[in-house]
Amino acid sequence: MSRIGKKPVAIPGGVKVEAKEHTLFVEGPKGKLSRPLSDRISLEIKDNQAYLKRATDTKLDKSLHGLYRALLAGMIKGVTEGYTKELEIIGVGFKAAVQGNSLNMQLSFSHPVNFPIPEGIKIETPKATQIVIMGIDKEKVGEIAAEIRAVYPPEPYKGKGIRFVGEYVKKKIGKAQATTK
Repeated sequence: MSRIGKKPVAIPGGVKVEAKEHTLFVEGPKGKLSRPLSDRISLEIKDNQAYLKRATDTKLDKSLHGLYRALLAGMIKGVTEGYTKELEIIGVGFKAAVQGNSLNMQLSFSHPVNFPIPEGIKIETPKATQIVIMGIDKEKVGEIAAEIRAVYPPEPYKGKGIRFVGEYVKKKIGKAQATTK
């Protein structure tokens, strides 16, 4: 039995949840989200609680049951609080700034890197070496953060590059230190 799927999801005030034609809709103060819903899972709402029910007890249905419960909880959190990912830029002369509808980054390349900001995502640069990505869709926020990090991932010798705040980069010793005894 799915232990996650059995738990009800609390629906806070100001949030509207419904399922129509195999699509899950969540609307709240920060915006609207929708996601396809498997025909093997159904939604039932009682007393500001959302319950997800599965069709059978097969292994696939049990896994989908827990998955859709977690997705629904994430959607509700997104439309009420939103999601944030923070990146830090490490390196001499490395910096970023939001210009119009794109993120402009100077990262030791011969040219600046312009990253277009997609709709539904907000990017801020409180400091020249800090990037904050915000949005209501957890999946989209994480994907954009990963794409920005992939422009210049942290390298293992000096640690230069773009990394998540709190990410640990294990540094390697260089060739000169490895040969001396």
